[in-house]
Amino acid sequence: MSTALAANESYVARTQKFLFNNGYGFLVSVIVAVAAQFLSDHYGAPALLMALLLGIAFHFLAEEGRCVSGIAFTSRIVLRIGVALLGARISVELLVGLGPKLIGLTIAGVILTILFGLLGAKLLGRGWRFALLTGGSVAICGASAAMAIAAVLPKNEHSERNLIFTVLSVTVLSTLAMIIYPVITQTMQLDDLQTGVFLGGTIHDVAQVVGAGFSVSDETGETATLVKLIRVTMLAPVVLVFALVIRTYAENDEAVGGKRPPLMPFFVIMFLLLAAINSAGLIPTVMQTFLSDVSKWSLLISIAAVGMKTSLKTIVDVGGQAIILIVAETVFIAGFILFGITYFAN
Repeated sequence: MSTALAANESYVARTQKFLFNNGYGFLVSVIVAVAAQFLSDHYGAPALLMALLLGIAFHFLAEEGRCVSGIAFTSRIVLRIGVALLGARISVELLVGLGPKLIGLTIAGVILTILFGLLGAKLLGRGWRFALLTGGSVAICGASAAMAIAAVLPKNEHSERNLIFTVLSVTVLSTLAMIIYPVITQTMQLDDLQTGVFLGGTIHDVAQVVGAGFSVSDETGETATLVKLIRVTMLAPVVLVFALVIRTYAENDEAVGGKRPPLMPFFVIMFLLLAAINSAGLIPTVMQTFLSDVSKWSLLISIAAVGMKTSLKTIVDVGGQAIILIVAETVFIAGFILFGITYFAN
């Protein structure tokens, strides 16, 4: 009895210590996320962008004081929870409903955009880590992909700066695409199906895909959302491949620094597990909605914390080549998908 009581007291003490160390930073991140969602709901600005900018404004909280460890915890652990829960939105039915040609086009767009990013980064003198981060975020699902990929990339002194730049850039570019791309499809006289595939296959973030698609028509919105979720499905295999390649590469590269990434990141396992359970029809609609909301808020809270960890000066220091690269990747995937639906996927 005394042993069990001592163990229970030890557990309570550890819990209290954990909450004391991390609670303040987590709570501040939640407050910033709620404020960002309020601005998004009332003024139409992207919630992730608002959370990022508000977080940067509170950078001083991550430099010293009680919030430091909690902000670090939120930017790392809560982020992985949000990415893992994205799996509850994925099912095999998504792939079946679109057809082999459009599925192939979508997957090819993801792979080729990442390869284009690697080539572009080499030409512009940027590192492979930055190439994978920007290429993966543009190719798959914007800010969510950027944070998931950053979780498996070896860390260096520029890691947080590059992540914040990528999240900021893809969010801004996605918002611009939501406005410009429907005009492009109308000018080219694409039908609802083609327009939906183009919007879903090229715009970075899910929210902007939905906004752009349903602004054209219901059929376009449904198709765009479907194509976008197929790109989201690519997140787990792409992150897994990155982790495996980096792990092998790190064995022979002392420049990578830090400890080697895990063979199979736990949040990727959870993503795949939830996707498999959902494909089997074992997640009720109510639970799926709940998990989707938890994922959304986890990502919003974590990006607020990421913003707090990064000063505005470090973003400016990224350089013009970085802007050129991420814009070029965006133009590349747009051109590839547009070419594909026009000549091959009819």
